[in-house]
Amino acid sequence: MNVLKRKESIKKSLSGIKHKVGVYSAKGGVGKTTISINLAYTLAKMGYKVGLLDADIDCPNVTAFLGLDAKIDISKIPLVPVEKDGVRIASTSMLVDDSKKPIIWRGPLVAKMLEDFFEKTEWGELDYLVIDLPPGTSDAPLSILQLVDMQGFVIVTGPGRISALDSKRSALMVKRFGVHILGIVENMSKEEPSQNSVKLSEELGIRLLGSIPTDPKLGDRDDTGGVAVMYDDYIYRIFERIIKDSGITS
Repeated sequence: MNVLKRKESIKKSLSGIKHKVGVYSAKGGVGKTTISINLAYTLAKMGYKVGLLDADIDCPNVTAFLGLDAKIDISKIPLVPVEKDGVRIASTSMLVDDSKKPIIWRGPLVAKMLEDFFEKTEWGELDYLVIDLPPGTSDAPLSILQLVDMQGFVIVTGPGRISALDSKRSALMVKRFGVHILGIVENMSKEEPSQNSVKLSEELGIRLLGSIPTDPKLGDRDDTGGVAVMYDDYIYRIFERIIKDSGITS
């Protein structure tokens, strides 16, 4: 099946989802999963129907962050996401017997699994599907850009120079495919966004939506399987403002 036919098939399968939003950076370790989870749960807390896809196929972490050990029954098609606190979640860690073991797959298998999450998964009617992308500029990010009609991407960066450099690479890749970038979020920030992130925003002509502080409560929630925005009003307000400023809900 060529790319156009696959894209049309995926579009039909995802017809019940109004908006698909990617959270992306070519740099690993900047907290894309933390941002993805808290964005998804903020949207849910705002009253929307939300799904969360862990598109880091070979190194999935969403379930670990959520303290979720439920499995998806792979003997039945379509696959049915697991729901936690009102958010529908799918991840390869839900498909394997032992989520601690490495998933050692070559690119074609990664792409095929990702397509299955789009074509063979019963997401149902959703306002938003938040997609947590892996780092890099190949395989999963490429498949999503080629095959899925995205509302846009949130680019995640850190305060450092290398984070800004790699985030710029990911943003330029998204732009190359003509997909909208909703804005940039600096994670692990101090009180104000770093000059590296400000410069990145200016160079790309993309709005700097805000910064997520280096807050122990975020890390503590990750470690205990909680979601910070569900328990901490200050952090929730930060993510709510990021969502409103991005135009996701307009």
